[in-house]
Amino acid sequence: MPAPLIADLEAREILDSRGNPTIEVDCILSDGTMGRASVPSGASTGKYEACELRDGDPKRFLGQGVLKAVRNVNSTIRRRLVGMIATNQYRIDQALIELDPTSNKGKLGANAILGTSLAVCRAASITAGICVYRFLGGAGTMVLPTPLLNVINGGAHSSNNLDVQEYMVVPAGFPTFHEALRAAAEIYRHLRMLLHAAGKPTSVGDEGGFAPMFRDHEEPLEYIERAVTKAGYRLGEQVFIALDPASSEFYSKGLYHFRTPKQHTLTSGELIDLYDTWTKKYPIISIEDGLAENDRAGWKKMTDRLGSRVQLVGDDIFVTNTNRLKQGIRDGIANAVLIKPNQVGTVSETLDCVKVATDSGYRTVISHRSGETSDHFIADLAVAANSGQIKTGAPCRSERVTKYNRLIRIEEDDVLRYAGMHTLKR
Repeated sequence: MPAPLIADLEAREILDSRGNPTIEVDCILSDGTMGRASVPSGASTGKYEACELRDGDPKRFLGQGVLKAVRNVNSTIRRRLVGMIATNQYRIDQALIELDPTSNKGKLGANAILGTSLAVCRAASITAGICVYRFLGGAGTMVLPTPLLNVINGGAHSSNNLDVQEYMVVPAGFPTFHEALRAAAEIYRHLRMLLHAAGKPTSVGDEGGFAPMFRDHEEPLEYIERAVTKAGYRLGEQVFIALDPASSEFYSKGLYHFRTPKQHTLTSGELIDLYDTWTKKYPIISIEDGLAENDRAGWKKMTDRLGSRVQLVGDDIFVTNTNRLKQGIRDGIANAVLIKPNQVGTVSETLDCVKVATDSGYRTVISHRSGETSDHFIADLAVAANSGQIKTGAPCRSERVTKYNRLIRIEEDDVLRYAGMHTLKR
């Protein structure tokens, strides 16, 4: 049987979970197979991320339209890829990179390039008769990831008074993924009841976490602690806590600017002191972007002080970029990296970053974006990469839950162990 070729590519403008436009791409193969993928978008983005191409026309979507990216797929990218063998993902991605030699994919747009890369990958896996995670991971795929569920939103993901962007529960102490997810969903429901009983609104932020006003940045930790207990689980044994302060968002002129409980500033050392205090009081196992993307000296101090007992995840500082990650590894910065495909632009480059991290003893956390779609590709990616961790929001909002539900189906269909407590081993 001849190898399936790319017969056509068709892109369109759709809406993401925030009602902003994004790009969706269909890849049609010579045997009639069709793969479809859509691209998410972040609110708090690192300055070193690949370029998300927007139209800038204020008369359409307040300038946020993506018709330029759509045209790039339907013209330049289509002309190059039609006729290529669909199952050679690396060659497809190399062709995309060659079409846009800019350092940040600013010519065609990382959204156009990634949408194409994902759609081709999905079409190739369908025509091969295997799931995406097996198509990418092969026989080496062994692990279902531990979820990090964002149950309280702050920062750029909400309109409340929290500067810390994400408070997450990590149900690592369970034997299976579906039991871990059930526990997280129950904790989430109890958290809602506790907030309601305290007279706090229970509307949710961009990633499905609750977003009321709080007394200070420690109060959410207190509520999570109570919710875990109310749900009948043991904090520090079955359930743990993770944070994503997204510190670049409140960093300016060498200082960290907090609004809550009142306007004040902290040095890198003072913010590290705060994290140190919290990690000794609560079972916090992971801190993502604890310091800003340009505060490299602070990152080194934080890693030296906390890195032996806490997972320190670099997002804005690494942006899924192998060169930036390699430099961080050489400098002894962080001990884990957040993996977001749309920060870099292709499936192959994403997997390359995972490999660099894994080969260097750094953990990887596969991640969604705050502006998401119903595409569950990252669930398969987390399994394919044996990442062991995934963060994709609260057990709420369909664009978040679709990723968790995909992992439930993978668990049902395959013999894979739940990462669970292995996530915590240092």
